[in-house]
Amino acid sequence: MAAMAETINTEIDSAELAQRVAVLKRFKILLTQQRDRFRSYMDLLEKQQSVIESGSAEDLLTYVEIEEKIVADIFSIQKVIDPLEEMYYSVISNQGAGKTAARTENTDEVPGLKASLEKLKSEAVIRSTKNKELLSKRMLELRQEIKTLRNNPYAARGRSSFGESNSASLIDLKG
Repeated sequence: MAAMAETINTEIDSAELAQRVAVLKRFKILLTQQRDRFRSYMDLLEKQQSVIESGSAEDLLTYVEIEEKIVADIFSIQKVIDPLEEMYYSVISNQGAGKTAARTENTDEVPGLKASLEKLKSEAVIRSTKNKELLSKRMLELRQEIKTLRNNPYAARGRSSFGESNSASLIDLKG
């Protein structure tokens, strides 16, 4: 009977260990994906900065659309990471002193991944803010140019005086 109870505890421990390893692996994979998304977002923000400075509206629109997709990816991955992170910390906190041998290399990598992810997040916020400021400055310059063009006395103000006649525009040549 005692041997049977010991076997059940071993099986539970093996199942629990397998579950912990699965949670840790999945959490590590998601953190890596999130880090990669933030890196691509950072690259995009860098390219977007040069597009803002050059003033190409079509290119800027393309970058804004790509940016929206990347940010949506980041948020969707974050929705999965949050509950998995809670599971991860509950698994780690449930590991007693006797179970430290059950810690895997994935457990040791998670704090480093989290730190690099947080660093990328803060850099992305800084760069995004900088791009918004550049874009606001560029828009202000464009508004000023438009205002200058509108106030130009030599600019055409509507249709030409030659195009304003009330005569027919089609002539019947056959008579």
